Amino acid sequence: MKAVVMAGGEGTRLRPLTSNQPKPMVPIVNKPCMEHIIELLAGHGIKDIVATVAFLPQNIRGYFGDGSALGVNLTYSVEETPLGTAGSVRNAAEYLDETFVVISGDALTDFNITEIVDFHKSKGSMITIALMSVENPLEFGVVIIDDDNHIQRFLEKPSWGQVFSDYVNTGIYVLEPEVFEHIPADTKYDFSQQLFPDILEQGKPMYGYPCDGYWQDIGNTNQFLRANHDALEGKVKVNIPGIRLKENIFIGEKTNLDSIDNVRGPALIGNYAKIDEGAKIQPYSILGNNVVVKENAETDHCVVDSNTYIGSGAKVSGCIVGKNCDIKASATISPNAALGDECSIGEHSMISNNVKVYPFKVIEAGAHVFSSIIWEWRALSMLFGKDGVSGLVNVDITSDLALKLAMAYGTTLDKGDQVCCSRDEHPASRMIKRAIMTGLNSTGVNVRDIRVAPSSVNRFELLSGNAVGGIHVRVSAWHPEVMQILFFEPPGNAISDATERDIEKYYNRHDYRRAFYNEIGQIFYPARSVEAYIQGLLEHWDVEKIRARNFRFVLDYSYSSASLIANRMLSKLGAEIIALNSFLDEDKTSIAAPRFGAESSRMQKLVESAGADLGINIDNAAEKLFLVDENGAHIKPEKALFMLIKLMARSEGEGKIAIPLTVSSLAEELVEGTGCEITRTKVSQAAITEAAMEPGVIFAGSGGGDYIFPAFLPAHDALMSMGKVLELLALSGKSLSELVAEIPDTTLIHKTKSCPWSLKGAAMRAISESVGEDEDVSRLDGIKVFHENGWAQVLPSPDEPMFEIYAEGKTEEDSESLLERYSALLDEIIATQDSQE
Repeated sequence: MKAVVMAGGEGTRLRPLTSNQPKPMVPIVNKPCMEHIIELLAGHGIKDIVATVAFLPQNIRGYFGDGSALGVNLTYSVEETPLGTAGSVRNAAEYLDETFVVISGDALTDFNITEIVDFHKSKGSMITIALMSVENPLEFGVVIIDDDNHIQRFLEKPSWGQVFSDYVNTGIYVLEPEVFEHIPADTKYDFSQQLFPDILEQGKPMYGYPCDGYWQDIGNTNQFLRANHDALEGKVKVNIPGIRLKENIFIGEKTNLDSIDNVRGPALIGNYAKIDEGAKIQPYSILGNNVVVKENAETDHCVVDSNTYIGSGAKVSGCIVGKNCDIKASATISPNAALGDECSIGEHSMISNNVKVYPFKVIEAGAHVFSSIIWEWRALSMLFGKDGVSGLVNVDITSDLALKLAMAYGTTLDKGDQVCCSRDEHPASRMIKRAIMTGLNSTGVNVRDIRVAPSSVNRFELLSGNAVGGIHVRVSAWHPEVMQILFFEPPGNAISDATERDIEKYYNRHDYRRAFYNEIGQIFYPARSVEAYIQGLLEHWDVEKIRARNFRFVLDYSYSSASLIANRMLSKLGAEIIALNSFLDEDKTSIAAPRFGAESSRMQKLVESAGADLGINIDNAAEKLFLVDENGAHIKPEKALFMLIKLMARSEGEGKIAIPLTVSSLAEELVEGTGCEITRTKVSQAAITEAAMEPGVIFAGSGGGDYIFPAFLPAHDALMSMGKVLELLALSGKSLSELVAEIPDTTLIHKTKSCPWSLKGAAMRAISESVGEDEDVSRLDGIKVFHENGWAQVLPSPDEPMFEIYAEGKTEEDSESLLERYSALLDEIIATQDSQE
């Protein structure tokens, strides 16, 4: 039996520990993590081992050599270029001519490798994956198996809506050499994302083996601390160096310790360490070789690497300290802080909670450090969320961040490319946008500055082929202190996940392209971008039909930049318009919910008193649209969605209409007898936008006032929606209230159920297993089960510890019954899981 230890990881999220060493070399109870893995393999009789190395391979070679010190035969396979998980193993194929184990060198485990191999051979499997049940499966590959352990389905790093099991892929595999026939040579290729789905589709034997024991991915500093503490507690079976004394206190060779009474276990003190009289070594202290702790100093719940000095009166608590650090007298290192190698912390200075200090930094005496200090690399952060890059103005989103973010984005583009930039009217948006334009220019990228305009104008520029990307800066519609930076790519949709990762990569590494003096980007002010956008709108409306109807309506701009555009085209529609809030007001860029309700009430009264045909309210971002009928009645957004579905199906005659899974089945009824069909999407704006770009889609919406008409632009655009509503009303020949009255009420109901984060994965697996084989079920997002009397959907919230439950029956009683059924099932599952904890 042979094994492959994958040891090529950089460990970006584990910096500063991995700033100057490979991730497999980080210490777990004073030994590299990879050493524990090699000892595990050797303990199961696996002595021929290949290590795949890439990042700083000399560090690993220098420590392990040929492996003889650990009783194994260790050879190395070097990745000259990134090959992915499967590609790196394929690169070592010359050493692997029999059944072999693949295991990560940077995850701590004590799995029974012999049991996994025996299971693999008993099944005659080509691939066996070691599985583990975890509380939060979001960071891993989720796997579902049948009663015979056949793998039925898996998904790499799912969202909560896609979690169908709490069994995860641990990255430990048993493989047959024939697997190399399915992995291309010298090509970047991944086990989870490419090889396994292909093998599953081909019907080759692939099994999952649920393992007992310990497994911990060491992906970040919190997991690193947890793994060290778990090892001290004996939760994982590893060989801890030193002599074991009372209370799980381990003392290394030739350690100079005045009295064991000042050490409280569990604790580990390495070889040749020196602990002075009066020093306190509190529980969960792990001190490396040659560490010095002076009098009255105190360590607690920490990992301190070798050759570090802790001065008198210093406090090191709940943190990580690298090699060769010098912590001077009375300095304090606070919980969740992390120091890289060879840092010097001055007397009476303090490193605050969660601060990361990268290697080779000097902190002056008396300094209080409240933010991370980076050397060479930037600490990894998840820049992008569901609304682009967002955060508090001048706290999270600063001009410095905007500059570097734009430089990172520019680095992903070619010199000379053009990027459209736009913003709302707020001064903070102006500040951030200017920093963005400067950053782009510094990388040799040109800027098309649209200035103040809705994001739809920016997107339309991309649709027209005038730029390779777009950036729009705005204040959040619902929070006056939150800034959003949105990125677009042709044909006007949000940038892809791959582009987001590229931007984050360059941003986190500070690895920016610098343009030469004669390559600096320029700023252009396109003269007719707004005119082109207006012309595009008019070309996608039946203007003659709208003019013939002679509409009179109230239009509330909500102080948005849409007022700069709409006034220049509404005259062409032959309508009489009563405008509200049709000027820019930087103090009202963000509309709080109470004020929004007050403005809506004002519009309703005005529509009725003015004898208008309808009222149209545009949100400040000019993306959402809300309607008031001629009687002054507010139209619920979901009713408006169904009305538009019906009108679009009858006016277009054929095509697809995209809506989320949670929208009522009434949508399908409304398109019956037309050439249109309903296509269902995941429950997110990103999924709806993505679906809108599919061929044949004529309309998309989610019931929140946001509509997409892909023939014009694959994005939410209130002005396009406004014109289309007027056109459809004109074509129908009916009033808005009449059209809404034709839409039946639905029986759809909804409730939320609290669920601890730690139980969400197990709950999803239990719900999935509760569904009978003969039941019709959709797992596109969460779990949606179809019954004879209706359907119910259980959807885990991606942002909160709760589930959303939707139910729609043939009658209201059916809906209540279905909702209660799945609510009770969820309660039972949570209670059962709680009792097992």
